[in-house]
Amino acid sequence: MEQMSDRDDDVAPLAVRRLGRVPYLEALDLQTTLFERRVAGKDQDWLLLLEHPPVFTLGRNAEPAHVLTPREELEAAGIGVVETNRGGDVTYHGPGQLVAYPILDLGPAPDVVAHVRNLEEIVIRTLDDFGVPAFREEGYSGVWTERGKVAAVGCRITRGVTMHGTALNVAPDMGHWRHIVPCGLADRSVTSMRDFLGARVPTVETVGEAFARHAADVFARSPDPGLDITTEEPGAPARRGVPLRVAAVASGPDVRDQARTRPAWLRNRARLGDRGYMQIKAMMRDLDLNTVCEEAGCPNIFECWSERTATLMLLGRRCTRSCGFCEVDTRRPLPVDTEEPARVAEAVARMGLEHAVLTSVARDDLPDGGASVFAAAIDAIRALRPRCTVEVLVPDFKGDAGAAAAVFAASPDVFNHNIETVTRFQRLVRPQAGYARSLTLLARAGAAGLTTKSGIMLGLGETTAEVHATMRDLAAVGCSILTVGQYLRPSARHLPVRRWVEPAEFDELGELGRSLGFAYVEAGPMVRSSFHAARALGPPRPAQNACEAAQ
Repeated sequence: MEQMSDRDDDVAPLAVRRLGRVPYLEALDLQTTLFERRVAGKDQDWLLLLEHPPVFTLGRNAEPAHVLTPREELEAAGIGVVETNRGGDVTYHGPGQLVAYPILDLGPAPDVVAHVRNLEEIVIRTLDDFGVPAFREEGYSGVWTERGKVAAVGCRITRGVTMHGTALNVAPDMGHWRHIVPCGLADRSVTSMRDFLGARVPTVETVGEAFARHAADVFARSPDPGLDITTEEPGAPARRGVPLRVAAVASGPDVRDQARTRPAWLRNRARLGDRGYMQIKAMMRDLDLNTVCEEAGCPNIFECWSERTATLMLLGRRCTRSCGFCEVDTRRPLPVDTEEPARVAEAVARMGLEHAVLTSVARDDLPDGGASVFAAAIDAIRALRPRCTVEVLVPDFKGDAGAAAAVFAASPDVFNHNIETVTRFQRLVRPQAGYARSLTLLARAGAAGLTTKSGIMLGLGETTAEVHATMRDLAAVGCSILTVGQYLRPSARHLPVRRWVEPAEFDELGELGRSLGFAYVEAGPMVRSSFHAARALGPPRPAQNACEAAQ
């Protein structure tokens, strides 16, 4: 089949993102956000390449009886069953399978059949690169070989924009197909690249590279240039202390992150005797509260505390994760203090805050990741100081949509979740998190009507193109507030600083952020997530009545 059209320099670029292993519903929510914004005429075209944990998905026209094993048995075996809005019948997704989700604007009069044929053509060309002969079969969608179907296709097209796509069997566990009638075809077999290539079968990542190259040709799009994307593996179990991979690189070359060698623009004067600083410190000890200012060694603590602002940290001071950049304690967490939200609200009232910032350690040991404590703290602040705006800086709750929804329901004025770094460094910087998961959480918060915020730290060795791509990704999921700052190494056991970023570069990133549509950007060497946080919301809210004004 010939290429469908000649490449047009005016067409939107194709942003290729290889996201690693992503749970199906997280990927669906991320797809949906990008799809809806593309329908609205925003952003660029996308190609998401990923794997899913084991799951059976049923398209709009699927026959439920084509799932042969009772759902409770499948779920007990760790295989999900999800009904989705694509076309087609039932299919399987799992590790070892390349899943491709193109989100493309096909124009005002899209040819659905042509789009399906394009997807098939990309798969056929990709297989040919590895010596697997494949073809179309009259009357059936997908891609076929002499040994059976090797790739399924299922799409949704609305107002000229497509989502969902194709799944190519590289080297999955073929035994899972015994639980279903694949695509409703009881008399047809399913195969994989491994059935043809044996031990020579390439990795999913290698196949994805070929797929992306052919997709740019067949879809006549220009690939998003200059972005070095590497695989985002699923989050590893939490370990105490610094991750092994961090320890392995911590002794590598850096810019000698010591106070005496830092550039002038990164030197803060300690003001231990400042009255405001001492008052905040005494208050936190009196109320038995923790602040991220202290626990994470924030360089702005003296400035902020002297101005009677602080970022209050919920759920104790011990974190269940082991991020390569963070100084927070990683010992076993203590039980949840149910009185903590009330004391947080009292601290906010004592400080007379107009804008309160709440964060927490990660608590993967809790069923809801601590979401209910965030909600309780928001409610307590609103009860005690109604005109104070509340910003939350949350962990990812392990992707639990229900936990996140509990925080959404409390209606914080700003919902902040930091993506921290570019795709290439996610596993090194925060091994129990994920790039796609963070984007999905922000997308879900935006869909709930919240103002969303995220942050990036620089100096780990990322390229300018990678930073720009990360900013575009955040803008694409509707993030409206962005912070960008310099990474500072807490100790020799943490990731090294590779570069001091000049103030002028931060200024340029601020301008780029505003041009991408962020409503507010705070970019500078000393910027942290909650630095000057209230400024993003503008002037303080006026009192609504005499009672409120008296508080």
